[in-house]
Amino acid sequence: MNYPVIILGAGGHAKVLIGALRLQSIEILGIVDADPEKKNQLLLGVLVLGGDSEIMKYPVEKIQLVNGIGSVRVNPLRRQLFERFKSKGYRFASIVHPSAIIADDVVLSEGAQIMAGAVIQAGCHIGINAVINTGSVVDHDSHIGDHAHIAPGATLSGGVRVGENAHVGTGATVIQGIKIGRNSLVAAGAVVIRDVPDDTTVAGVPAKEGLK
Repeated sequence: MNYPVIILGAGGHAKVLIGALRLQSIEILGIVDADPEKKNQLLLGVLVLGGDSEIMKYPVEKIQLVNGIGSVRVNPLRRQLFERFKSKGYRFASIVHPSAIIADDVVLSEGAQIMAGAVIQAGCHIGINAVINTGSVVDHDSHIGDHAHIAPGATLSGGVRVGENAHVGTGATVIQGIKIGRNSLVAAGAVVIRDVPDDTTVAGVPAKEGLK
């Protein structure tokens, strides 16, 4: 059953989600955003209701939430919002764009978002609140941790493990069997041929450690 949804955040990622939700004929009740100046504005025709407190007007069993916070690097806000509303009993919808290609045995956890043109192959696990963004490829037997973000056009070969809250940047390539540590950042366009420790930034071809 598709419950009506409220989107958290009125930025660019929310726009992409609105398109995906409409293609699935899911009712959007509105958007909430912490910026008071956005209240009563329209985002692609969807009303910004106000701040997060607007969600509390809806019973937890009647709606689902959609996390509209995107990122260009490791971003704790997306995880914080998810955990805050989960603690209040709200559920997060998993969003799959109709153009995504997903193998039958892929595990999609609560709140996972699979955007347009993404490909996820057999044996993969996509964690809670994770994003597999536009045109990215996650090959067989890979594991994407909770709250991780695979940015547009990134390619992960088979058996890659991405830790919690990690960010793999736009157009990055990760070869087979690599482990990306939790809270780590793979810069846009990087080619990762060695494991990346926790809390580390890597960039370049081949990717090397830099300052975070």
